[in-house]
Amino acid sequence: MDNACCAFTSPHFLATQAGMDVLQRGGSAIDAMIAAAAMIAVAYPHMNGLGGDSFWLVHQPGQDPWAIDASGCAAAAATPKWYAERSLQEIPARGPAAALTMAGTVSGWQLARQLWSEKNGDAANLPLQELLAPAADKATAGIAVTDSLAAASAKVAAELQGAAAYQQVFTRSGAQLQAGEQFNNPALGGLLHELGAKGLQEFYRGAIGQRLAQALQNEGSPLSVDDFAAYEAKQVEPLVASIRHGQVYNLPAPTQGFASLLLLACYDRLAAANWQEADAIHAIIECTKHAFVLREQWLADPDQVPVELQAQLRDSALATAAAKVDLGQVADWPQVTPGGDTVWMGARDKSGVMVSFIQSLYWEFGSGVVVPEYGLVWNNRGSSFTLDAGIRQLGAGRKPFHTLNPALLLHNDSSRIAFGTMGGEGQPQTQAAMMMRHLYLGESLERSVARPRWLLGRTWGDADHGLKAEEDLDADILSALGKRGHDITLVPAQSEAMGHAGMVKDDAQGGIDAATDPRSDGLALTSG
Repeated sequence: MDNACCAFTSPHFLATQAGMDVLQRGGSAIDAMIAAAAMIAVAYPHMNGLGGDSFWLVHQPGQDPWAIDASGCAAAAATPKWYAERSLQEIPARGPAAALTMAGTVSGWQLARQLWSEKNGDAANLPLQELLAPAADKATAGIAVTDSLAAASAKVAAELQGAAAYQQVFTRSGAQLQAGEQFNNPALGGLLHELGAKGLQEFYRGAIGQRLAQALQNEGSPLSVDDFAAYEAKQVEPLVASIRHGQVYNLPAPTQGFASLLLLACYDRLAAANWQEADAIHAIIECTKHAFVLREQWLADPDQVPVELQAQLRDSALATAAAKVDLGQVADWPQVTPGGDTVWMGARDKSGVMVSFIQSLYWEFGSGVVVPEYGLVWNNRGSSFTLDAGIRQLGAGRKPFHTLNPALLLHNDSSRIAFGTMGGEGQPQTQAAMMMRHLYLGESLERSVARPRWLLGRTWGDADHGLKAEEDLDADILSALGKRGHDITLVPAQSEAMGHAGMVKDDAQGGIDAATDPRSDGLALTSG
């Protein structure tokens, strides 16, 4: 590999620029991703932030990929009894009772730096202040409100009208944010500067953590200072599945990484050389249905998963799973499934380290609970728990089910691809769509990411569980899918509802490429 090559992609150009700046100064892909994660928390505050969660998938040449689970656990006080005492029959999506899980992403940044230092020496990391300062300064100076941020602000305006802290930070005296205007969040800038100076552990076990816990308690959240002090992100073993092109990696439970791997691996075992694109899309849709049924049965807090997930990804199990997918008919799809919202980013540094990373609040603006002192909004990931008996039942210390899942392919030809997307249900499907177009149809990264997509189920903030397709999907493909029995609702071309996808690829000859989604405000950069 050409050691001078590096790349970064994200759904917001400011994050890409922040990450690439670190890479060009000789920083690692780990450092670059932390700088970008802080910046995109500033630029896309409706989708992600320090009050949310993240997952890491990292590959260092010559080693096995490793992963970090930086998702939060339910508060010690968060039990079905706690909700019953407040006359709540279900966990709400918004408000203090939705802010029930710890925010894990900052601990994930810390663990990534720690693991990188352990593997490569204490001098392997750039100073934390240098990584966080650009985002801190930008939060104070202000960002231009994107169409995405403006649309999310309009969407939650009525729902969060009575949330005083949200109104204080994310509106202008009650007026929702408008595309193109400046949005300043100096409190978030101050928080990032303080974390840079004092260390990321301050978010959980220092004065910052104490003030955050008190603010959340004052709002009525079950989270306490003890929950903050007890939380730590964890290194986890990624799941892996074989396809004809190589090995695909993703995150274990509580994410839907298993479903993404199962979907792609089943498709791989069904795909024929003479297929047209309509055949491929039909197969992916039907494989999606099978993967999602198992996802709803099996995926939850790791301690609640009833099967060994890696065993379900062995070749024999995958052959059995693929055989259950009937391509001769369209399977019914009455299931009600979860939504979600996030940002995915990918990086490759000059030493060949590649990172696939994802960070989220869950829904747009999360729980809507805002801590004005720090300018951050708390996630509502805990709303994916249920109060009823089952593997996803709320319990103290348990992790809720996550749609988040960053992916990585180690190709048989020694090339690698980091890939992923935001968008709840759309994540496994868009991952499969990108891989189908690039690996099986031979399209470029850019076309694989940009071309019209489809979605079965919900994406972020969407209540429709049916099959949707962008209206510029080829008419012949739409016709062929309709003849097979698919009932398709058309949505506008380049719809944000289809997610913000991205890819980074390198090869053994020193080639490097990156792509970002035109549906986002993103940028893909390569250097070298």
